[in-house]
Amino acid sequence: MIARIWRGITPAEKADAYLDYLRETGLRAYASVAGCRGVKVLKRIQGEHSEIMLVSLWDSMDAVREFAGENPDHSVYYPEDDQYLLEMEPLVRHYEVVEGLLSKDVPGFEIP
Repeated sequence: MIARIWRGITPAEKADAYLDYLRETGLRAYASVAGCRGVKVLKRIQGEHSEIMLVSLWDSMDAVREFAGENPDHSVYYPEDDQYLLEMEPLVRHYEVVEGLLSKDVPGFEIP
């Protein structure tokens, strides 16, 4: 399994609007690929800026390529991203998932 991690920075006041836009673009595109096993969307407000991080899980790099194209290390952007993002990071990170933990494995531990 592969974890793909992408990060974007928006002005804090545009963070929620950008998340709405992501649901219609990137997250919808993730869901259209059979090899995508899910995504967690993280948001962190830091003063005037908001960091948005997408951590998606994929069956394989071939599945990632189905989403991202022949250069899977390159970020995928959509037409209106530049209205929200302060910069367009060119690359994403990919990691091999070597271990996981489910809440059922640890009594009293719940994952939202």
